[in-house]
Amino acid sequence: MSAARKARVEHGIREALTEMIASDVRDPRVHAPTVLTVTKVELNVDLSVARCYVSIVADDATADAAMAGLQKAAGFLRGPLGRRLGLQHAPELRFLVDPSIDMSEKLAAIVREDEERAKAAGRVAGQAEPPPEEKKE
Repeated sequence: MSAARKARVEHGIREALTEMIASDVRDPRVHAPTVLTVTKVELNVDLSVARCYVSIVADDATADAAMAGLQKAAGFLRGPLGRRLGLQHAPELRFLVDPSIDMSEKLAAIVREDEERAKAAGRVAGQAEPPPEEKKE
């Protein structure tokens, strides 16, 4: 199997899952979060398992409930997904929370904190020490 085919199938699964979750899944737990997005899909070597990374914008309890709803809907989504993409064997769907979203929020908070400390110390953010003063002669 070529890497191009694998990438094409991963992209197709991500697009199809995004549409199917919005239109076909009736579980209210899945539709409770403000935003639920399939951010990335990774297939294993033989295309039998798809790890679907999901970004959820909601409080922790709502996000946990949405993940439980997605896990429950995985079997329901598998057949129609395979037919939509023309796959002979639809992959098993495993939904996981996308950690990159949390990491980017943490990094942004660190940068904001550094900028606030820099302003309080009277220096420009990102510089180790204040710029040297010009000598007057």
